[in-house]
This record gives sequence, C-alpha cells and structure tokens, in this order.
Amino acid sequence: MRSSPFTKLSKKPSKAQTSHSQSANLQVLGRYVKTNALLAIIAAVLGLWALQVLFSYLSELDSLSDTYTMSDALKYIFYRSPYFLEEFMPTGALLGAVVGLGLLANKSELIVMRAAGVSIYRIVGWVLQPALVFVLLALAINQFVLPHSNQLANEINDENSGSLVASVSGYWTVQPRFKAADSSDNVNNSSDMASVQPDGNDILYIDYADVQGNIGEVKRWHLDNNGNLQTAVHAEGGRYSGRETVNEASAKPSEQYRYEWQLSNMTKLTINEGFDSTQSKAASDTLSLPFAPESVYLLTREADSLSLTQLYEHRQFMRQQGKRSLTHELAFWQKLLSPLSILSLVIVACSFVFGSLRTHSLGLRIVVALLFGLLFSYVQDLVGFVSLATGFSPLLMVLLPIIGSTILGGYLIKRQM
Repeated sequence: MRSSPFTKLSKKPSKAQTSHSQSANLQVLGRYVKTNALLAIIAAVLGLWALQVLFSYLSELDSLSDTYTMSDALKYIFYRSPYFLEEFMPTGALLGAVVGLGLLANKSELIVMRAAGVSIYRIVGWVLQPALVFVLLALAINQFVLPHSNQLANEINDENSGSLVASVSGYWTVQPRFKAADSSDNVNNSSDMASVQPDGNDILYIDYADVQGNIGEVKRWHLDNNGNLQTAVHAEGGRYSGRETVNEASAKPSEQYRYEWQLSNMTKLTINEGFDSTQSKAASDTLSLPFAPESVYLLTREADSLSLTQLYEHRQFMRQQGKRSLTHELAFWQKLLSPLSILSLVIVACSFVFGSLRTHSLGLRIVVALLFGLLFSYVQDLVGFVSLATGFSPLLMVLLPIIGSTILGGYLIKRQM
C-alpha cells in the first residue's frame, strides 16, 4: 500500500535527517563566513599594498636626477612591490578579518549563528581557513619572487647611488698566506706542503657571483706579517676554471679541494721598500678559494635577496665553516615563520570582534586593528635588532611576538565563552 505524501509530511524527521540537515546548514554558514573573510582580507592587503607603492613613488620623486630617471624609479618600485605585498600581508590579514567579521556582527549575523549553537572556535576556524591562502602566498613570494625582485631593485639602486657612497655588500674575508721555507714563491693556503712559513694575510673582496661560477669585481690586498701593505690587486671579473685536490687525507671534506677562478683585466699595485709603488697590468691571474662556486654565490648575496632554501644552505655552509651569520639566520626564521604571524594576527582580529570591542563601532575596531598591526610590526623589528646586538637566539626572538599575540587573542576570545 502506497503511503500518502501528507503522511510523509506529518512524520517527524529522523535523527539521521536532522543530523544531515545541521551538517548542510553548517557548510552553508561556513562558506558564507569564509567568503566574507577572504574578500575582506584581499581588499585590505591590496589596499595597504597600493598605499605603500604610492608612498614609495612619491619618495622616489625626490631622488630623480640626470642619471636616475623616472623610468628607473618606476622600475625600482615595480621590483620592490612584491616585498611591499609580503610585508603588509600580516597587517592586511588582521585588518581584513576585523572588517569581514565586523560586517557580520553589525548585521547581527554572528548573534544568530551563536544562537543556533555555532561555537566561537568554529567561527574562528572558518576565518583562519582563507588566511591559509595568504600563508601559502607569503611562502611562495619569499621562495620564488623576492630573491629575484630584490636583486633587480638593488642593482638599480647601486647603479644610481653615486660614487661617494661606500659599499659594504659582497663577500669579505681574510685568508692566511704561506710560502715555502726554501723558496721565495708564495703559496696561498697550501697545507699539504712539507715545510711552510707564514707570509702575512690576504684581504679579499668579491662584489658579485652567480650560480654559473662567474664572479664580478675582485679586490685583494696582501699584508705582510707586520701588517704592512705589500700588494693590491684589482680585477674586473673572473670565470670558474675548476678544482684541484689539496689534501686527500684531510679530516674535513671542505679542505680536500681548492676551487680556482681565472681573473681578467687585472691591475696590480706593488708597494716597494721606502713606500715607492709600481703599477702593472696583467691579462689574467688565478684566485683560489676553499669553497665551491655555489657557496660563493650565497656569500655575496644579502640576506633579503636569498630564498628560504638558499638561506638554509647558507646556514649549513656557515656551520661547516664553524662560523655564524646572525643576519642570515634572522632572515631565515623571519621568512619561515611569517605565515604564523598571519595566523596569530587573525586570531587577534577575531578577539576584537568577539571580545571587549564587540559593542563598539566597526570604525573603532579598524583603528585598533591598524594600531595593533603597526605595534606588532615594530616589535618584530625590535626583537630582530636585539638578536643581532646581543647574539641571542634568532628563532626565539622571532617567535616571541607571534606567541605573545596568539596568547593575547586566545585569552580575549576565551573570556567570552
């Protein structure tokens, strides 16, 4: 016997039907909250990025000259724009989350969700999901875009900085020099000789290197054992010519090879006794270093111009050499943990909407969010300077603002439970 449709309507829904209906409603609410949060964060990030680009353009107008034209300024701003985008992504996520949830709160939609049994933690989870898009975007920019764009921007800046500005970029090192005890010929770092004696030090500077092994300008000053300048060498560039085995029985693998570069367009200045000097030009000379071209490339790059993987390789190389670069370690942890900054600020944004500011206007929430975002950025810069000045762990100093903002946001949200 067929059942009447009216009989079906009169039946109460089963528990399975009720559970399915609630799950479907939660999915609809989740998509709605995620869409609002995503659109608001995109608008906030793009707005802050556009303002920074505009301010940078106005700042570059004061630097225009015969050598630094408007086209150079526009190129510089274009190459720096990915850095501006990545820099304001955490603050934009904070501001966007406040605006997105604030609009829902002004329409009492959050109150309806809470009355329907949706927990605050579930709503916060919905807002964090679109923030993950910007987490992935920040990692992609740091890994694939910033190393190239920052390098191109620095090249434009260096070309138009003027000759009176001293440059400290590139790679500087001091190499001990030896010579055979029974010969007057100098040998650089030849530890495999049976009898050698110290012959002062070489101060070496390389301003540029690429991954193919080519190097740019090279300067080398040779000081004797008393610290007196003996020779000064300048070369316009060099090309990698290969490696040779120095000491196969060396305990350290890094000491087994010497890597050679053939220098070109070299000029040598010799300081004779009585402070007389003679200058000569040579077609080429050889530069010997204890590490491979890939390592030279890492050493001649500034920390901001390296990707995450390159910063990690630089860190591993410095460990092998028994040295440490706090600047590169700080840049590595800042880039690696920048996604956590975005998530922690989104949690703070949720606390502004559900916390003590829930009864205030959206405009006040936006102002407080901007102030907190600026404060968070300044604290990040401050702890970075403290780490460089004191040698304290860069990892811990980068984590402190992130942990602090997460605890603050979680505490303000928990008070409303």
